[in-house]
Amino acid sequence: MKLGFIVNPIAGLGGRVGLKGTDGPDTVAAALARGAVPQAGARARRALQRLADRLPGAGLVTVPGALGADWVEGLAIRVEIRQTPQTGSGQDTRQAVAAMADCDLIVFAGGDGTARDVSAALTPGQAVLGIPCGVKMHSGVFAVSPEAAGALLADIVTAPDRIGWSDEAEIMDIDEAALRAGHIAPKLYGHARVSVLRARMQAAKGGPRVDWGVALAAAAAEVVAEMQPDTLYVIGPGSSAGAVLRAAGHQPTLLGIDAMRDGAVVGRDLDAAALDALAGGGPVRIVLGVTGQQGFVIGRGNQQISPDLLRRAGRDGLIILAAEEKLAHLSHPVLWVDSGDADLDAALSGYIRVRTGRGRETVMRLSAG
Repeated sequence: MKLGFIVNPIAGLGGRVGLKGTDGPDTVAAALARGAVPQAGARARRALQRLADRLPGAGLVTVPGALGADWVEGLAIRVEIRQTPQTGSGQDTRQAVAAMADCDLIVFAGGDGTARDVSAALTPGQAVLGIPCGVKMHSGVFAVSPEAAGALLADIVTAPDRIGWSDEAEIMDIDEAALRAGHIAPKLYGHARVSVLRARMQAAKGGPRVDWGVALAAAAAEVVAEMQPDTLYVIGPGSSAGAVLRAAGHQPTLLGIDAMRDGAVVGRDLDAAALDALAGGGPVRIVLGVTGQQGFVIGRGNQQISPDLLRRAGRDGLIILAAEEKLAHLSHPVLWVDSGDADLDAALSGYIRVRTGRGRETVMRLSAG
């Protein structure tokens, strides 16, 4: 198994600052102006560290600088560097993939936009593995965490014949401009070859289309009735978490993060800095939904909720709402957390109650992968 390795250094840049993605140079500039800090390279290195720990001396083909080689430096990994033009655009990814036409597996650190660029340049028979670094990550080519990606790579290199493969992983992406205008417009861009090791790969976002509104509204009403005074309630994106705002008589922001205190909305479509400022030194609770079939509660579309805020809330401060049918159709029978802080993810892991209706709860395992 010959591995190619690519990093999109701007992937996920808009997540913490509430931009819901990082497509286009204007969005990148806006994210940096808001104080965004690149995350993709550090997450890619976490994956490669796991590979190096499991399989010292493993080999990678990569490209210079922040697109690859920078994140391998100092690890027990053999590196072959191939020179490619670098323009600061998605063309860099496509050119890097083209330079790795002899590799069996392209490992990339990025999000859905990067997955599109990678898949557009693949040669027939090449497989892909995404290290999750984007904001949305609806595609079915990503591991559930950087560490899961690294462990899967070690498995693939040491025992490729024991790994199952599928050519049907969906490459999905959302039109970010439409999303910011209030419209969700997902689109299928193609399919890719991926490992089907169930415990380490996330599903494409999706699931059954069922009217869960009545049960979720009842669960949300209970959450509102139990709200504690002088406590900041951070309301995550999606219809399940948004039901809490509706139960309190307010409208949620589409796929944004809102906040309530003492029954009033104190902030809308907030980024990480604004949430941390609102929290101050007081108590915090975080209301979350579950993403499609993937089962993520933290780290997919809600990166505005910082590790520091999650650490303050703790597992007991997480309030998760989901319909029973949704939980039953998860790709894996667990909920996933990928905060960007591996130690925090481990601390949050364990069993947690998910509210599914009035007086109804389901106990689920929260896992870091």
